[in-house]
Amino acid sequence: MYAYAFFDTSIGRCGLAWGPRGIVGVQLPERSEGTTRTRLMRHCPNADEIEPPKQIARAIEEIAALLRGEKKGLRTLQLDMSRVPAFNARVYETARAIAPGKTRTYGEIARAIGDPSAARAVGQALGRNPFAIVVPCHRVVGANDKLVGFSASGGIATKLKLLEIEGWRAEEQLLFEELA
Repeated sequence: MYAYAFFDTSIGRCGLAWGPRGIVGVQLPERSEGTTRTRLMRHCPNADEIEPPKQIARAIEEIAALLRGEKKGLRTLQLDMSRVPAFNARVYETARAIAPGKTRTYGEIARAIGDPSAARAVGQALGRNPFAIVVPCHRVVGANDKLVGFSASGGIATKLKLLEIEGWRAEEQLLFEELA
């Protein structure tokens, strides 16, 4: 059985979907709850909206805490990656190791998974990330640490907001750009 729930966070109303093997999707806020629901339901079209069981309620609280600025890594949350390609799963697991407030480049992720020429493929995998925030694609940046590519509503502005919530400072980005 697949199910989902919505929950309030400091950045708006998010959604989380789960099944017997763990979380199947996390959706950051869209312009409306209806749009958020539509995007979340791509991961589990036949799911029911229910009160989350204890383990999922704990995951929701961890996500909300991270979005309040608490240093939560979310690595212990169980993800069901059975529906994602093996390459994407490797990218997601590697990205999950990035600590809150820190960043890695697409190229660094590619090297970490053993395919140094796959930076573009890493970006494509992260663009299809069904586990937004739990797989912290907002912590992955372009070459020379430039803020590029973010498929969530609000694009790069949302990416920057999430990084700032985690303690990353925009001044660091400006310094990176001046040095490039």
